[in-house]
Amino acid sequence: MKIAVLGTGMVGHALAGKLVSLGHEVTMGSREPGNPKGLAWAEDAGGLGHAGSFSQAAAGAELVVNATPGAVSLAALAEAGEANLDGKVLLDVSNGLDNSSGFPPTLTVCNTDSIAETIQRTYPGVRVVKSLNTVSAPVMVEPGRLPGAHHIFMAGNDAGAKATVSALLQAFGWPQEHIRDLGGLDAARGMEMWLPLWLRIFMQQPQGKMFNIGIVSE
Repeated sequence: MKIAVLGTGMVGHALAGKLVSLGHEVTMGSREPGNPKGLAWAEDAGGLGHAGSFSQAAAGAELVVNATPGAVSLAALAEAGEANLDGKVLLDVSNGLDNSSGFPPTLTVCNTDSIAETIQRTYPGVRVVKSLNTVSAPVMVEPGRLPGAHHIFMAGNDAGAKATVSALLQAFGWPQEHIRDLGGLDAARGMEMWLPLWLRIFMQQPQGKMFNIGIVSE
């Protein structure tokens, strides 16, 4: 599959690298086609890895991954271009974090809205699925590094798009029974609002120790 990963940060690198290792052709998108991080990643990735602008990446993709910070996601997608996004599955991994007042950050949107829903309203022809935003980048692509059963969440309004994302998550190593479909895209509100608690737990973790949550029921 041809996949665009928008964003050159830690999350973008982790996802793009994993996708290439699974045999997908990946273009890492950034604001400028000559972005040094994107070019360096593409060179290291080999023949399946490319780099370009947001627009170039999205134009040739069958699936788009939004790995940009939530505060700039709409601007990044505007640069990608509505025509290049229309009809495609968009996996939204972003979180709306505001670091302007220091650490830990606050949320730019919460309670009655989410970044994912904002993207869906802005681009109604795009099939948005929210997932992977509740774990760190290494756990996204290698869930087996944590012991025991733990879960990843997914939300979206399009069943076919969620099936596509679920298949990717399983290829990453998430067992199907550990992928929790929370329903419509409005569930992204809760997924994004998990971040303040995630950050508080992160601050209490021994350095370098990763974690996730698991659902325990009768």
